[in-house]
Amino acid sequence: MLLVSTTFAQENLPMITGEYIIGPGDELEISVWKEEALTKELTVLPDGKLTFPLIGDITAAGRSADEIKTELTTRLAHYISDPIVSVGVKEVSSLLIYVVGKVNKPDRYILNSRINVLQALAMAGGLNQFSNSRKVRIFRDKGNQTKIFTFDYEKVSKGKNLEQNILLKRGDVIVVR
Repeated sequence: MLLVSTTFAQENLPMITGEYIIGPGDELEISVWKEEALTKELTVLPDGKLTFPLIGDITAAGRSADEIKTELTTRLAHYISDPIVSVGVKEVSSLLIYVVGKVNKPDRYILNSRINVLQALAMAGGLNQFSNSRKVRIFRDKGNQTKIFTFDYEKVSKGKNLEQNILLKRGDVIVVR
């Protein structure tokens, strides 16, 4: 089981300062001490919720494991005396980025570590022969807006304009034209 509770200070990281933020598709392992029937492996649904015995649906996406543990403990206290709840992230599946366009392997990729644009392009097999290395864009949703970053592969790969080689976040889309 993967327990994620790492602090990163940099703004461009896929992790949120403090703890890992759970997303749809992540698999959680939840257990209540001395209550075997309340030990479950659950996948967060696309709507961000999961269903737990006795209490029904709870919102998991956008929250840390500690926040979910606190809610489960509070809600289970109506049925069990002093519940001791444990919540762990068994599998991270929601930290996805997308690389599309003129690359050799367009696909979605899991961010299992800190990945920058150059690394993501390498994961996608690099630019193909028909691409324009100066016309790479990164699209990042921020609330109701989409921020677009430019990336000049030719310059960055020569060690210039390195500030364009940003760390990627959950949901970023790299488009190679």
